[in-house]
Amino acid sequence: MAEPKLDESWKQAVGDEFDQPYMQDLKQFLLAEKQQGKHIFPRGPDYFRALDLTPIDTVRVVILGQDPYHGAGQAHGLCFSVQPGVRIPPSLVNIYKELQADLGIAPVRHGFLEHWARQGVLLLNSVLTVEEGRAGAHQGKGWEKFTDRIIHAVAETREHVVFILWGAYAQKKASFVDQTRHLVLKSVHPSPLSAHNGFFGSKPFSKTNAYLEAHGMTPIDWQLPEDPSQP
Repeated sequence: MAEPKLDESWKQAVGDEFDQPYMQDLKQFLLAEKQQGKHIFPRGPDYFRALDLTPIDTVRVVILGQDPYHGAGQAHGLCFSVQPGVRIPPSLVNIYKELQADLGIAPVRHGFLEHWARQGVLLLNSVLTVEEGRAGAHQGKGWEKFTDRIIHAVAETREHVVFILWGAYAQKKASFVDQTRHLVLKSVHPSPLSAHNGFFGSKPFSKTNAYLEAHGMTPIDWQLPEDPSQP
């Protein structure tokens, strides 16, 4: 794990974490995995892509995921998002369905969510790397502690952020967020196993924009460009 070239706002907020023993241990773990010939996703320059695209002083919304997609070519550092040309994963298909039901926005034919991230939607996984074909392989190696620090930094330094917490894992991870200071939207996870138990009909996108506008902020343009190469 090369020294991260983080946006300056994140360096100031969480940069000291890279000097902590747990992060040094994580770095050694990742190096050892690569030396054994294991394929790690996303690629190294994309480990911190969510932070690179969404500086802390721009964060208006936080969506939490668990760990990266473990298929080749999928993960690129944003939760729920896949690279252009990759089949849209089932959970994201359901997110698009709810977006259409909530705001009338028809699904695009790709799963590349950088347009959201560039507007202040922090698409943060709890664990930032995974081994190919082994879901959850890097859980418990230190990433969770680092991403906890990120969430704390947002919750403590920003005002009126919307935390969208899909599923029990995300809700537990951000359980400390002050709901008198921020909006916390909870529902079951959008995966096909649970989406019909409360994700569909939860209207997270319209609720987010109503809250942002009520506090004098620009709403999120949830309409993704048809061409994923467009910002």
